[in-house]
Amino acid sequence: MRPAPVRTFARLLHAPALCGACALLLAGCAVGPDFEKPAPPKVSGYTAQPPSVTAATPDVAGGEAQRFETGADIAGDWWTLFHSKPLNALIEAALAHNPDLAAAQAALTEAHENTLAGRGAYFPQIDADASASRHHDPSAALAPVPSNNAFLYNLYTPQVSVSYALDVFGLNRRTVESLRAQEQATRFQMVAAWNTLTSNVVVAAVTDAALEAQIDATRELVALESQAVDLMRYRFSRGDASRIDVSAQEAQLAQTQALLPPLIKQHEQQQHLLAVLTGKFPGDAPNEDFDLAGLQLPADLPLSLPSALVEQRPDVRQAQANWHAASAQVGVAVAERFPQITLSADAGSTALAIGQVFKAGTGFWSLAADIAAPIFEGGKLEHQQRAAEAAARVAAEQYRSTVLGAFQNVADTLTALQQDADALQAADKAERAARSTLDLSQRQLRDGYIDQLALLNAQQAWQQARVALVQAQADRYADTAALYQALGGGWWNRKELAGNMK
Repeated sequence: MRPAPVRTFARLLHAPALCGACALLLAGCAVGPDFEKPAPPKVSGYTAQPPSVTAATPDVAGGEAQRFETGADIAGDWWTLFHSKPLNALIEAALAHNPDLAAAQAALTEAHENTLAGRGAYFPQIDADASASRHHDPSAALAPVPSNNAFLYNLYTPQVSVSYALDVFGLNRRTVESLRAQEQATRFQMVAAWNTLTSNVVVAAVTDAALEAQIDATRELVALESQAVDLMRYRFSRGDASRIDVSAQEAQLAQTQALLPPLIKQHEQQQHLLAVLTGKFPGDAPNEDFDLAGLQLPADLPLSLPSALVEQRPDVRQAQANWHAASAQVGVAVAERFPQITLSADAGSTALAIGQVFKAGTGFWSLAADIAAPIFEGGKLEHQQRAAEAAARVAAEQYRSTVLGAFQNVADTLTALQQDADALQAADKAERAARSTLDLSQRQLRDGYIDQLALLNAQQAWQQARVALVQAQADRYADTAALYQALGGGWWNRKELAGNMK
């Protein structure tokens, strides 16, 4: 048979007052605005004219024509479409070891735990307490507490306390709603970090390969100009050229050699960046040398529908979650202006000896209801509500700005892809023509048909055309990666990212 205090406490849990309180709770409503998911923008495209198949440049790395597939899905590992094993390995290393991504994942765990902690307000708060004390009351003028009239005694009091705040006006519900929205915002912030990281690794690898190609082109030009210096010195020795001609060729060689240190510096800095992106120290840069010719340009590019973009872009989803959290905070501010009702119950036992605890006649219990309502707060609660409403309007406008920025990002990238293809085609023609002119100029100078200035001009034109070609190639690869990032990066096709966010 259960002790009397335990039976009393069990009766408290089934008391009509508690049942009535639960009914009142269920009938309660959450004050403040109910957040409604914004409708997608009513636009049919990203640019004034739909994108068309890009121009092709045969026999050049990155010269493939690209077609846009409207409504096509985006692979969760879109970077594999470049068909580069070193690039794939680099991205997998970055996803596994990048500290910024790890920090974003830890922040998501923190936000999730805060949400779970906030949900604790939905349940009764039960606390247990046990106290033991020794008393000495020598005054005969006061009646001793124990029934045996002892002036020296021990007192043992174990008890259980239950309190429950009735969420009549939805203060707790709105608070948890805000916490859940903040968790979603943090989740999409982590997805954005993932999306940015993968794109940054691709662009860094492409930039590294482009710098390597520019270094090779510059070194080749240095070799050609060194031959021209030797030739000019030979002609000077024969009396066919002046000292000015020799000096001019030597100056041109020195200027070209001066281009190498900045390129090498940028190349090494790019290597350091790749190391840091993969969670390594700069001195542990990857050994792979990326080559533009080792990358295959994706020919079929997905183009998400405008209505789907707002669901795919993590920054848009984060802005939407921030708006939702701010809207719920308005409800919190409104609920704080209403009365708060708390039910409480205590049950326990008090005895002079530890062995008498929970025996008949030692139990006690109490029931209480408390209602607290703000009467005068000096305008604090009213202004807090107005501030929350203003914060919600700020979040709403930030969401709209983020949507516009997302559409601009896609539109700019589509335009860049179109122009990149045309630029590569033009750069290839210019490089071929400049190289042909340089070859012809070298033969004509050897035979004495042109002067040194003509050769210098041909050398400069070829060097500029070669660098422009490499940059045009790199732009096509980099902007292709930028399109995948602009469309959301395909995170919804990654199980570790999608979760319950679809």
